[in-house]
Amino acid sequence: MKTEELFLHFVQYGTQSDDSSDTVPSTAGQLTLGRELVRQMQEMGITDAHQDGFGYVYGTIPATPGVTAPVIGLIAHMDTATELPGDNVRPRVVPDYDGGDVVLNEAENIVLRPAQFPALKNYIGERLIVTDGTTLLGADDKAGLAEILTAAERLLNDEVPHGKVRIAFTPDEEIGRGADHFDVAGFGADFAYTVDGGPIGELECENFNAASASVVIRGENIHPGNAKGQMVNATLLAMEFNSMLPGNEIPATTEGYEGFFHLGGMQGDVERAELSYIIRDFDRDSFARRKVLMQQAAAYLNLKYGADRVQVTITDSYFNMKEMLLPHPEIMELANAAMQAAGVTPVIVPIRGGTDGARLSYMGLPCPNICTGGHNPHGRYEFTVSEEMEKVADVLVQLMRLAAERTDA
Repeated sequence: MKTEELFLHFVQYGTQSDDSSDTVPSTAGQLTLGRELVRQMQEMGITDAHQDGFGYVYGTIPATPGVTAPVIGLIAHMDTATELPGDNVRPRVVPDYDGGDVVLNEAENIVLRPAQFPALKNYIGERLIVTDGTTLLGADDKAGLAEILTAAERLLNDEVPHGKVRIAFTPDEEIGRGADHFDVAGFGADFAYTVDGGPIGELECENFNAASASVVIRGENIHPGNAKGQMVNATLLAMEFNSMLPGNEIPATTEGYEGFFHLGGMQGDVERAELSYIIRDFDRDSFARRKVLMQQAAAYLNLKYGADRVQVTITDSYFNMKEMLLPHPEIMELANAAMQAAGVTPVIVPIRGGTDGARLSYMGLPCPNICTGGHNPHGRYEFTVSEEMEKVADVLVQLMRLAAERTDA
């Protein structure tokens, strides 16, 4: 299978992004993979394939002669997430999956179980690609890279009528910088689709509004024996701050359109404590209220323990692309029709996260998301299904065919 072959090749490249880095892209491995993608694209006949000074990879599939259709973009990201190691990935193909447990790592007793991940039962008889349980797999989003290139090769070599197709592979999506240096004007697409994550059939036109929050708490360290009325323990204030946020509005207790506060990190001592949060909500007004609530909690603690004890800094990350896509229903309708033409049942769901497409939509490039066939991203139980990756490539080809036919009609 062409898509599987490409995917297994791409996951050998270590491309984790690094939020602490000031370089663009944030890690050198992304540049290395980008050069390989350029080589692959040029070999298949994408003559203008290139990597720009920021590490972005661009290329063009010319329109079939005589076809006038919208210029459509296909976008995937090269980096992988930061929660687990992304280097030295050891992918394994499980052919003809039997529906039982998959031992990823016998020595460390890491097992992929249908009891924990019931979706596995949907893939009996198909080819799973899994990790050894010690790293990410990288299907998020190297499956998207492989699927776009598979579709590109078919458009170049098969007699499928299509308009002009623009391809972009971005760095640093996982740390929220994937659209920072995207050349929207130079890309020149009328609209685009990210191909990024999710089981087969998922089609997404809305995502969380997102922000990050940094909470810094200043304490007073006095000898414990003489501390009465003097000590202000920053770690205790940190615990009190967190207790003022709704305890049932966290990732572990929410789903669907429910928003949350997520405490991603906490460190400190008596003198100083730091907490890092992400804030998520689909509704813009509710999103704003969440940010206000954090500032109100800080204000209360400052009144209680003294001015400037607690400082909250909130930075918006991205917004719900639904607001930008509502004026363009034809973009989703085209993707919906392409899935059906490829024998896939569309499932329109909200993204409980974000994509490059969310930011690009606000930069003037309407950009919903199409699935890749990936499962359990950002963790050791990540897997993908070869047959689903092939099917997604077919969806992309059908997308271009339908766009051309509808324009000609």
